[in-house]
Amino acid sequence: MSDINHNHQKKIAAINDYSGFGRCSMAVELPVISQMRIQCCPLPTSIFSNHTGFPHFFFDDYTDKMESYIAQWKLLGLRFSGILTGFLGSERQISIVQDFIRDFRDENTLVVVDPVMGDNGRPYSTYNDQLCRAMGRLTSYADILIPNVTEACILTDTPYKASGWTRAELFTMAEKLCQSGAGHIVISGVDMGQYIGNVVYEQGRSPCILRTKRVGHTRSGTGDIFAAVIAADCVNGADLKSAVTKAGLFIKKCIAATEKMDIPFTDGVCFEEVLHELH
Repeated sequence: MSDINHNHQKKIAAINDYSGFGRCSMAVELPVISQMRIQCCPLPTSIFSNHTGFPHFFFDDYTDKMESYIAQWKLLGLRFSGILTGFLGSERQISIVQDFIRDFRDENTLVVVDPVMGDNGRPYSTYNDQLCRAMGRLTSYADILIPNVTEACILTDTPYKASGWTRAELFTMAEKLCQSGAGHIVISGVDMGQYIGNVVYEQGRSPCILRTKRVGHTRSGTGDIFAAVIAADCVNGADLKSAVTKAGLFIKKCIAATEKMDIPFTDGVCFEEVLHELH
């Protein structure tokens, strides 16, 4: 182990895939977390030339390299104020991430799990029932769990619906997610007509729904930005409701800037235009 102390600054280990184009996953998490004055340490799970929403892409699975990569961090004696997990493409990757959390977590580490499994009522094509169950086991490691509505339904065996959720239904689903072991739940992206709702459920506190006025269209990468802002803000000491509000308002600004520039939906949001406003 290194005799040099590399831990004078707050760090978040961000475990996700990396896309060179399309502004999602690690490509948005790294600058967002850095802007919030925390060192972002990427642990890639796979490398894409551009994300899978495009008709063609290059892909390199990083699973076989992850453990050797992690071993070097152990030799350096790295400690993390936060661990943020995103898309994981196999049971083996989920197992590696569970080991990572067990090895690096201490009493000062905040673990944020974004269980990237699906959207619009359907799991992604790479996710079968077995992989969904494995992701369910990973959620037990989370201090903060941030599923979208589809993922919350998958994790709780709740029938999906695109809209028309009642507060009671959403709070019941959040309570079920809490039973996995995560004390703080955020169900993101609830369709509430002219608003987007985010359910905040914390053990010992009254649940609530924080609403943001809807602007523009749904775009890739917004969920990754949302999770990154929440992780960094909470590592910096913010309470969860404040962090969710900040994340929602920042994404609103990102989408508004993107609409003005007539950016294709596949290309993500122009967060660069408003990143300086994030603190």
